[in-house]
Formats: sequence, C-alpha cells, structure tokens
Amino acid sequence: MAVLSLGLASLALAGGAEIERARKLYNLTDFDQSLQILQAVPDKDGAVYELIGRNYYMQSNYKKATEALEKAVAAEPDNSDYALWLGRAWGRRAETSSPFTAPGHASKAHQYFEKAVQLNPRNLEALTDLLEYYIEAPGFLGGGLDKAQATAARIASVDPSEGHWAQARLAEKRKEFGSAEEQLRRAIEAAPRSVGRLIDLARLLARQGRFQESDQSMARADKIAPGSPRLMYAKADLYIKHGRNLEVAKDLLKRYLSSHLTPDDPPRSEAEKLLRQVQGG
Repeated sequence: MAVLSLGLASLALAGGAEIERARKLYNLTDFDQSLQILQAVPDKDGAVYELIGRNYYMQSNYKKATEALEKAVAAEPDNSDYALWLGRAWGRRAETSSPFTAPGHASKAHQYFEKAVQLNPRNLEALTDLLEYYIEAPGFLGGGLDKAQATAARIASVDPSEGHWAQARLAEKRKEFGSAEEQLRRAIEAAPRSVGRLIDLARLLARQGRFQESDQSMARADKIAPGSPRLMYAKADLYIKHGRNLEVAKDLLKRYLSSHLTPDDPPRSEAEKLLRQVQGG
C-alpha cells in the first residue's frame, strides 16, 4: 500500500507540473501547445477543463470552449470564475452565430454571468461582464438600463474607480456625453495609474472630435506604461477609426505584432485585420 500511495503521489505531482506548464504556455499565448498538454492529462478535473476552455476561447473556437467550460462548471459548480468564462464563451457564440441560434446562446451567457455574480458577489470581472450584458442586450433577452444601474452600484461598492467607469458606460449609452466624461475623469482621479481608463477617456473624446485632448489622454497613459502592447493597439485602433496618423498606426501595429503578448491583450488576428485595413488590403 505504501508503494501504491507513493506512486499515486508521484503521478499527482507530475500531473500538476504538466498543468502548470500548460498554464505558462497559455500566458505566453501558445494556445496550441497548451492544449496538447492538457488533452493528454488522463484524469481531467475542473481546473484542466477550465484551461482547455480558455485556450479554445482565445483561438475563437467558441463551441469547443463552451463544451470544455461546461465540464469545468459541472466539476466545480460553486466556482464563480468558471461560470464567468462559460458565460463569456456563450456570449461570443451569440455574437458569431446565426440570427436563429444567437438568442439562445445570449440567454445562456446571461444565465452564467448572473450565476458567477451570485456565487461571488465581489467578483469584479463578473459584475463588469454582467453590466455590459444588461447595457447591450435587448429587453426580451434580459437586458435593461435599470438592471445595469443596479449592477453599477454593486460595482462601486467593490471598487469606487470601477464604479465611476460603470456610470460612464451608462451615461454614454444614454448619449449623455458630458456626464460620461465627468465619470471617467472621476475614475481616473480614483485610480490615476489606470491605463485602461485613460484609454477609455481618449476614445470618448475622439468620438466627439476632440482629438487634441484625446491625444493628451493617450500621452498620459504612455508615461504610465511606456511600450505597453495594449496601449499600442488602442492608439492604432483609434487613429484608424478616425482616419488620422495612419502611418503611425501602421508602425504601432507592426510593433504590436512583434511584441510579447498575453491573453489579456487584443488577439493578434485583430491586429492583423487592422493592419490589412490601413494598408488597403
């Protein structure tokens, strides 16, 4: 029995090392290699299925992502993060499917976003995704600005800066651009080193044709995170959307594509699409 126990312990350690290796590859955006390792794991648990699902999600294979993440949720039904990722996968399936299947997929996204928040009311990412769902989804699919407003208040109770961002999203949806700008500036005051909020402000200002102020917000973000791939992409995207500084945008996208990216950065495929667009291809 002692020999058997030692053997099982060795197998568990080996399996843990392989999963950690797969996670590192995922973080390096080497999704194919990460998947190869995970698929070879003999006794898959919730953590393995969750990482398989996230790899497929990053590869835009949302059907396989939902299948794997459903297994993760079945293995650990009380895990808020697993429910969140399953909601995200259903959401992307809704966005990329036919008009006949999209409503059903969107309803499942809604279900799992709400479940993620129910399981962990302080899960800020889940609250944020639920807010976006309420803002963007039509009423017959469970959307609504009244629900979004209540969710924004919950976000504020967890993180005041994010609460101001949530109010900005609501104000912009209502086309109350002055209020949206005020809320974003308050979000930046609460978290002055938040590159994401400075990017949000730059985008809002650019949509109003206030390009000099938009550039100033981006410049401030650049001082906080010089060489940030996320910032390179955001600047290029903004320039292309508004037909400005297109040569600079090309250079930024080429630099982005040669950078060491993480799963939190926009996908390479999106950067390649933007580059083709600005090159006229």
